[in-house]
Amino acid sequence: MTDDLQELFGKNRDWAAATEAREPGFFTRLLQQQTPQYLWIGCADSRVPANELVGLLPGELFVHRNVANLLVHSDLNALSVIQYAVDALQVRHIIVVGHSNCGGVRAAMENRRAGLVDNWLRHVQDVRDLHDGFLAGLHESLRVDALVELNVLEQARNVCRTTVVGDAWQRGQSVVVHGWVYGLHNGLLEDLQITATSLDDVGLAYDTGLAQLKQRWRQRQAQVVGV
Repeated sequence: MTDDLQELFGKNRDWAAATEAREPGFFTRLLQQQTPQYLWIGCADSRVPANELVGLLPGELFVHRNVANLLVHSDLNALSVIQYAVDALQVRHIIVVGHSNCGGVRAAMENRRAGLVDNWLRHVQDVRDLHDGFLAGLHESLRVDALVELNVLEQARNVCRTTVVGDAWQRGQSVVVHGWVYGLHNGLLEDLQITATSLDDVGLAYDTGLAQLKQRWRQRQAQVVGV
């Protein structure tokens, strides 16, 4: 790899040429409009390329990524993304997506110090502490991925509690909030069954997702310990 990264420019030219050859006029059409139906809130991990995972082209998926896929109520960056997606782009689905073996979640779980990011990951530790009893009952090898899923549930609920989504629901706009997890080991997405379509849905959606999550991880616990 050269210092000026010319290989990346070369790969970009190859990609652009192949895309245009496959779909003539693709970039001209893309320039004229952006009409995604989905907002993806995911982890910044380089192994989780949002568009590729769901087979969508540029312009079909609006994406926000940060360490450990958090939605913090004081994060004006994330909130601005949600507002633009909901109010301007009129997306119909907001999907919070975590992934297995997340380094940020592992650092939060194990109290690893990494620098400035420790302050950001305090939010994941809050999720850990909220579900401390459940996590403590799991085998050590299961705790990180269980916390990954718990974090998705909490962040999806946080999305539902934003003023942007709440206002959209109050005016009758169709917005559905989901929580998913991506398996690095198999490349598959899994629905965590937290799906909210209105303010009245949020509590039940969260409780349903949490109950199913706990049942699933207790089954895995039984398999690990041989009970």
